[in-house]
Amino acid sequence: MIEKLIGILERENVEWEIYWEKGRGGSFRIERERLERSQRKFHSGIGLRVGYKGKLGFSYITGLNHGRETLEEFVKRTVKLAKVSEVPFRGFPTPSKLPRVDGLYDGRIEDIPFEEAHSLAGEFATKMRELKDESLTLSGSMALAVSRYGISNSNGIFFEEKGTGMSVSVYAVKRGNKTGSGSYYQSYRSLQPFGELEKAIKKAIEEAELSYRAVRLEGYSGEIVLEPEAVGALLGILLESLSGESVYHGRSRFVGLSEEVAGGDFTLVDDSTVEGGTGSYSFDGEGTPGQRTVLIEDGVLKSFLLDHTYASLLGMESTGNAVRDFRTVPHIGMSNLLLRPGGDDLEDYEGIVVKKVFGEHTANPVSGDFSLTVELGYVVRNGELKPFRDNMLVGNLFDFLRSIEGVGRKLIRKGSVYSPRILGVAKLL
Repeated sequence: MIEKLIGILERENVEWEIYWEKGRGGSFRIERERLERSQRKFHSGIGLRVGYKGKLGFSYITGLNHGRETLEEFVKRTVKLAKVSEVPFRGFPTPSKLPRVDGLYDGRIEDIPFEEAHSLAGEFATKMRELKDESLTLSGSMALAVSRYGISNSNGIFFEEKGTGMSVSVYAVKRGNKTGSGSYYQSYRSLQPFGELEKAIKKAIEEAELSYRAVRLEGYSGEIVLEPEAVGALLGILLESLSGESVYHGRSRFVGLSEEVAGGDFTLVDDSTVEGGTGSYSFDGEGTPGQRTVLIEDGVLKSFLLDHTYASLLGMESTGNAVRDFRTVPHIGMSNLLLRPGGDDLEDYEGIVVKKVFGEHTANPVSGDFSLTVELGYVVRNGELKPFRDNMLVGNLFDFLRSIEGVGRKLIRKGSVYSPRILGVAKLL
């Protein structure tokens, strides 16, 4: 059908791009240690972008089995939208050699029968009941997915790829004379052994136990170690300013490259070629090859995240960071984000450690000011750990980055963010 659509488009005096995908998944929801809901979902469709006299039109259809009449109407509608559009068109990419990216697909996920996946989720729930005590209530989820997707355009690009995914989450609540909560989430490209599910349960319970014991700290200003999850929250704020779209529209802290923005040990990379990375791909949503992009190197700003459009508007080259599905036009996003490990032994750090925060959506990405609620942290003194929560971690992102005094050696992955611990200066209120 894609070939038929291409034939119709080639008769039109327009530039065009087709993005198609087809996938299925199974999701399983556990409530109070019981498997309560199982669901199968299927999706497929085509997104079409058309460039006409400097303007861009877009529309999509669901499904991949359409007759010629439907496809003719689909093309006609999209061309009409381009003709009346106010969205500028900056062309489409041309073909380039794609990198080899291993670990994107695991046939075991595609081949596993739904009944077998359902049984695995049931065992997950059973293990929750085995590991909890009477003070704990556990819930969670497990999901498996497989997808095939491709892109073709009038400049000669024609790429296809397939991928798989698995995700696991657990949420634990401990009740007594007060309440504590803990959670764990991880995603994968391959089918995981049952030990990973058991590990998720234990991590959530451990966090709930700490949260239950936690108290609010008195105010503090000074050195603070952030664990990878808290680091990821701050990196999310930083990415707003590193987006080429934000730079072009003046919504970024930065206007150009080569600015010193962080301590000398801080090196941040976006890399879509990581083997088995949940954010990995060989080509992005526009057909640009995936690549490793150094965003900040030794504290100095080296690149922005760019798709084809904003790279063109800024006079730069795309970094292959256009993300999308068939229902949307491409937009700039991260792939795998890696903060390079340093040489500091922060695993045995004694002092204030912040593990998890929330509220990063309230931060100002241009000024960098943030005020985040501490979901869990702890003070370490003489090897003894005292948890705390509900304080506010406040400061300025860019001041914090410049204050970084240490970057840990141990790299931890949370989804598609890889980070060690970091040591910097901030306040707790």
